[in-house]
Amino acid sequence: MDPPLVAALPTGRLLRAVTGLLDRAGVPLPEGSADRRLRLRAGGMEVLFAKDGDVPIYVEHGVADFGVVGRDILEEQPAHIYEPLDLGVGRCRMVVARPVARPLPEPPLRVATKYPSVTARHFGARGVPIELIRLSGAIELAPAMDLADAVVDLVETGATLRDNGLVEEETLFESTARVVVNRASFRLRGSALQGWLQRLETATEEG
Repeated sequence: MDPPLVAALPTGRLLRAVTGLLDRAGVPLPEGSADRRLRLRAGGMEVLFAKDGDVPIYVEHGVADFGVVGRDILEEQPAHIYEPLDLGVGRCRMVVARPVARPLPEPPLRVATKYPSVTARHFGARGVPIELIRLSGAIELAPAMDLADAVVDLVETGATLRDNGLVEEETLFESTARVVVNRASFRLRGSALQGWLQRLETATEEG
């Protein structure tokens, strides 16, 4: 008998967004399971809980056969994996934002972000020189403290930006939850994976 498929799921906001889909697809997760355990059995498969940015790494290296991750992570850290399905949930926007009362100055711009690769590509493609300021949290604070002229960040409603005196300047892309698949697993266990992908796609359509 083949071993169960292994799925890597993100903790936090994105997990909450996909829990209903997983339940309809036959992978019911106990409430609060990711808060207490790093791995469990559900729906006939083994489920690993990992930080968002670690999910593609587990999948690429074959620790997990497939996983769920936001497009923002895939854009920031491209991986050698398949991306067969957009679940359409966990919708956010990657944006450039600036202070309401302060238009963007002449380049070079000081840009604070948790997404340095996305930010460098965006401004580089436009020929705009920047000083990249890497932060791990509270990005909205950087312009208020005159650390940056603008920020690049992932937003859902934009309320946090507005509460901190920022306005969206432009949208880079929309981010939703994506299913990613290990390339070797897709070749060797394609039938089992296709079955789960079909169930997830059906759950997405029903939602």
